Amino acid sequence: MGLYLNPGNEAFRQIRRSVYVDKSELIDFINSTIETPAKLTCFSRPRRFGKSFAAKMLSAYYDKSCDSRELFQGLKISGMDSYEEYLNKFDVIYLDITRFISTTTSLSEIVKRVQVSVIEELREAYPSCIREKEEVFADALFAVSHNTGNKFILIIDEWDALFREAKDDEKLQKEYVQLLRGLFKGGPSTDETIAAAYMTGILPIKKYGTESALTDFQEFTMTRPAKLAGYVGFTEAEVKELCEKYHMDFESMQTWYDGYSFDRIQHIYNPNSVMLSIRNEEFQNYWTASETYESLKKYIEMDFDGLKGAIVSMLGGEAVRVKISTFQNDMTSFHSKDDVLTLLIHLGYLAYDSNTRKAVIPNLEVADAFGDAVSGEGWAYVATAIQDSDDLLEATLKGDCEKVAEALEKTHESVASVLQYNNETSLSAAVILAYYTARRYYEIVHEMPAGKGFADLVFLPRRNTDSPAMIVELKYDKDADTAIRQIKEKRYDGKLREYFGNLIMVGINYDKNTRKHTCLIEMERQT
Repeated sequence: MGLYLNPGNEAFRQIRRSVYVDKSELIDFINSTIETPAKLTCFSRPRRFGKSFAAKMLSAYYDKSCDSRELFQGLKISGMDSYEEYLNKFDVIYLDITRFISTTTSLSEIVKRVQVSVIEELREAYPSCIREKEEVFADALFAVSHNTGNKFILIIDEWDALFREAKDDEKLQKEYVQLLRGLFKGGPSTDETIAAAYMTGILPIKKYGTESALTDFQEFTMTRPAKLAGYVGFTEAEVKELCEKYHMDFESMQTWYDGYSFDRIQHIYNPNSVMLSIRNEEFQNYWTASETYESLKKYIEMDFDGLKGAIVSMLGGEAVRVKISTFQNDMTSFHSKDDVLTLLIHLGYLAYDSNTRKAVIPNLEVADAFGDAVSGEGWAYVATAIQDSDDLLEATLKGDCEKVAEALEKTHESVASVLQYNNETSLSAAVILAYYTARRYYEIVHEMPAGKGFADLVFLPRRNTDSPAMIVELKYDKDADTAIRQIKEKRYDGKLREYFGNLIMVGINYDKNTRKHTCLIEMERQT
């Protein structure tokens, strides 16, 4: 066993000892690619989404220097046809690029150090195969395979870390890409050497123009996870099982950590946050424990036309269309707001729907991160609205119409300049932004079917709260009385009767000529 060649299974053993969700079916997928034209896989997803767990699981399964049968006993892969065929049958090369970065004095030496380190271990294991002065990683692998017939499984964790840490060093990036191309260029040498490869990181493979730097890889990303969607994070069924096992409230787990959806699977949860909430027996924002809001703040403050308006719309609960095709898969080549928003999708700050091609802030945890990030220059009006949102909710619950109208007017006026519309949708976004912190206590539903029509906004109290339900009806150039009357005439309250005791009806009108907001609040006890 070595650090890079056949590292053993202890890392996966430790994972099994903690809160564990069985994702071993991923092994069956990689098994299906072994020694086929599809043998090179790159699966990117955000920090905190289980990338290293998966890489260590694959390493433990394939590594021929250890016996991992006990670790996989009872897991889903153990009942699959491919299980016995490949269990502990290969030499594994496992590279964690972040480890090289953290232990190397100069980033410029990274590529050389990767090659030297692996070649040293290969030479120790196969002394008769590798010439003394060999310095090329790919040539060393080929020499072993050519002389022994052995093929390798290559696993590269955090493959894109160099692009993130040395984001302005194009020379180093190209040197690194050349290393990878040498390993995965295709042709007889690659076919003779590599049985399969699995790379994982945050970013998809770097593009130069419209071409991928590594054309032979099949890619699975946060915008197109395809058949691997179920491995991006925890599924709803998996989270329900965890909540039952560890006596956690599922609705709270859903509120905090759900929100990512794909064609094949509609509910994907942030796995690291789910596990930490179980471990700590507490629901909160765990993003700040591993990455401060500064990274998010840096990107949303970029000076691209329409970016600020898009962020404000999403803060206000709206989904925003994003063109993902121009993104160059790095952290420096930005040419439009769409490139910035696409990066935020890959970082996990936004959830993307490939059918509507729209992005949205996924859950309460990420909403908290955005709330922290909008505190810099140019975001004062948003930060003020968020800071004042607790007072607004309190005023609403007390029926203080004048204070509610004043607060909503202030928020609407401050965000109207960056929103690219001036209608009821703009008013809706402003209202939700003004009630930003209310999402801690309420699920806010847009256009909820209720009674004989659709309520503009419905605030459904979360479990274990004693807050009343609220219906907010928005009007444009009419009056607040009309809004309240519409709630009553369409019997929106009847739809909510089964859920709650008290109901608050809020009518809000915006006069586009005077730019004044009026508010009427009525409270009605359900019977």
